[in-house]
Amino acid sequence: MSTKLKIYSWNVNGIRAAVKNGFVEWLKEEKPDIVGLQEIKINDVARAKEEFDFAGYNEYWHHAKRPGYSGTAVLSKIEPISVSRGDWDDEGRVITLEFEKFYFVNCYFPNSQHELARLDFKEEFNKKWLAYIKKLEEKKPVVTCGDFNVAHQEIDLARPKDNVGNPGFTNEERAWADKFLQHGLIDTYRLINGDKVQYSWWSYRMAARARNIGWRIDYFLVSEKLKKNIKDAFIHDTQMGSDHCPVGIVLEI
Repeated sequence: MSTKLKIYSWNVNGIRAAVKNGFVEWLKEEKPDIVGLQEIKINDVARAKEEFDFAGYNEYWHHAKRPGYSGTAVLSKIEPISVSRGDWDDEGRVITLEFEKFYFVNCYFPNSQHELARLDFKEEFNKKWLAYIKKLEEKKPVVTCGDFNVAHQEIDLARPKDNVGNPGFTNEERAWADKFLQHGLIDTYRLINGDKVQYSWWSYRMAARARNIGWRIDYFLVSEKLKKNIKDAFIHDTQMGSDHCPVGIVLEI
């Protein structure tokens, strides 16, 4: 018998801020089976002093060595077989949960930053990340999600011509997005929604969200073997609480 899993990804831009802005209420309302969080901005010492109420969820955290920076977490109603944290970065950018039929890889990709100061770092990260995904696929298929910090195509941002060469829309970053798909990963949003235009991130400047001047930089990619198992893919662009909104899939497996 197959099971439908509702899986979300959300860059919360600080878990403490997200909780103050209604994250727990969202969690209770949407009832995701699994949710990957990025940019949690909290370490284990600081988190031990907090009282987060994520009732019904197993919690798995991967913080950056630098306090208040980056980091990822996964909340899951399903207990995983194993949990691993990326040992090739000290910024808490990758956390993996192994389930019976797939790996769930939650990731927060580097921002190439002003004047592309971290573009080389990001390209190296992309290289290691793709090799890691392909290694996992030797055992079982992968569901991977997160803030990829790249708008893949012109349709994925409101003002592509104005942003050519800017962080998140460089030729190099877009070429890596191409490469991910060429290596058998499926962009679930495009699979289900075709050329529908929605965004998942908006700058805090110039009332960008109110004017819907945004970017689609948050993705769910799945192994080719899971293509037929994707029953829905969506962007909840009306959900507030961060400069990003939640994105998700329904996986029947």
